[in-house]
Amino acid sequence: MAKQIEKLTPEFVATIDKPGMYPDGLGLYLQVSKWNTKSWLFRYSRNYKLRSFGLGACHTITLMEARKRARQARQMLLDGADPIDTKRDSRQKEQAEQARVMTFDQCATAYIEAKKHGWKNAKHAEQWTNTIDTYASPVIGKLPVADVDTALVMKILQPIWTTKTETATRLRGRIESILGWATVSKYRTGENPARWRGHLDNLLAKRSKVKKVAHHPALPYAEIGAFVAGLRKQDGMGALALEYTILTAARTGEVIGARWDEVDIGAKTWTIPPERMKAEKEHLVPLCGRAIEILEELRPLGGEFVFPGLKPGKTLSNMAMLALLKRLERGDLTVHGFRSTFRDWAAEQTAYPHEMAEMALAHAVSNKTEAAYRRGNLFKKRVRMMQDWQKHCDTVQKPADNVRAMKAKTAA
Repeated sequence: MAKQIEKLTPEFVATIDKPGMYPDGLGLYLQVSKWNTKSWLFRYSRNYKLRSFGLGACHTITLMEARKRARQARQMLLDGADPIDTKRDSRQKEQAEQARVMTFDQCATAYIEAKKHGWKNAKHAEQWTNTIDTYASPVIGKLPVADVDTALVMKILQPIWTTKTETATRLRGRIESILGWATVSKYRTGENPARWRGHLDNLLAKRSKVKKVAHHPALPYAEIGAFVAGLRKQDGMGALALEYTILTAARTGEVIGARWDEVDIGAKTWTIPPERMKAEKEHLVPLCGRAIEILEELRPLGGEFVFPGLKPGKTLSNMAMLALLKRLERGDLTVHGFRSTFRDWAAEQTAYPHEMAEMALAHAVSNKTEAAYRRGNLFKKRVRMMQDWQKHCDTVQKPADNVRAMKAKTAA
């Protein structure tokens, strides 16, 4: 009786080159194509239909392995399952699971996109993106968010925790928020490895223990007149913006984002809307004479912004004034530091109340008594204070031995 199963031999499989189907028995076939490629098929009947189930190419699957796979297929049929349908369903399930896998970077992008419309300015989203790209992405960006654990979070935070504590603290909170979003979105499970209380606070020093208070370098008020005199010799938008910033005691972001519809030249006021203020409260700024002159010089340029950038419809870069300080060889100063210069002048050289200077700086209210005092906003007195501040800035005092002169350069 002719052999009905395991008819083929390894030698035959290796040497046969004639196209055709060669049975091994029990539904297993060697298939040789007209291009002399060889593969294994398991053929079976299901619901009165003949089906062929590929088991793999001969250069990868040996005869013994093909017989084993064919046996597994027969067992599936015995159990009532179709091998082709089972493989297809398994592949679709795997593809669906892969589609659900999100990397940390993808989750970060999705989180920022979902939240940015509720943030008060676009720079907030930019700050999120920059810190994540700089510190988190190189470590966990390409990893599935489900795989992010405490050890990986520590790998991100530990190198900068004592040297860049403020940045590290914000970064930790941002990672926690992104991982929280991923958990709610079903991309990961379990506790949040970036949470602080009861978790990372056991691994990292408290912020208060390592944080070094860094004050913005400020120019002594006795030197502001000489500085402004040199500043007025500079050309360019950055010089005008910096002088306006000094005269109004405003923040960099408030100045470069200033719009013409916020300015009333006739009333000599600049009303900054809540969404552009740190305290999210409208701030009314009295404009001194020189500030008005700057506005009138810029008015013919038109456009939406008082201090436009190089590109149409864009504001002046937030680095423009800092770059100007460096060109003036005053890299020891910061733009924000001029607010301290104003504050020191008001406290030491004038009789204006502390609350009035705080109001000019749009600082947060510290107590209920001061809050009540501010309701009247003391605007008329603040007008006089800012006029006096301009007079001080207009006055070049005789330099002492320790006063540093500013080297005037024409801005590029």
